[in-house]
Amino acid sequence: MGQLDQTELSTIRRRICASLTQAESEDANSVRAQTLRLVKCAMTDRDVTARGRGDCGGCEESDIQALLETMVAQREISAQQYDDGGRIADAERERDEIEIITEFLPKPLKGDALQIAVGAVIAELEASKLKDVGRCMSVLRERFPGQIECGPAGKAVRAALG
Repeated sequence: MGQLDQTELSTIRRRICASLTQAESEDANSVRAQTLRLVKCAMTDRDVTARGRGDCGGCEESDIQALLETMVAQREISAQQYDDGGRIADAERERDEIEIITEFLPKPLKGDALQIAVGAVIAELEASKLKDVGRCMSVLRERFPGQIECGPAGKAVRAALG
């Protein structure tokens, strides 16, 4: 008692909870409200598991991000199976849920933002040869979790070093 619940400080968590509150106030039976309730239940389940391991703050931002990515992947598989089975309405529902969940995932770095990040990492590591690509990619993935797409980032690093 009297402890600050660190899980409430999570940015993704806060955005999901605020969106859920808004969606429920507009229409509690909407696809958006139902999907966000599923996400919140999954986060709560992860919090319980984390507390069971002794992490009193619950699950971290990276765990929530991984959870959302897993939920998107599950729905993509389900949508494909529904399409194959001729259940178009169910497939569309899965795609609607994917759109809702991906709103809360970080956007991948592209264009100028990617070039700036690559330039900063190359300068910091003093990379100058193509053999440094792996080292640069490791730092980029660590610094921008969930925002680095390996293909475009690898090309950008190679171009900057080449």
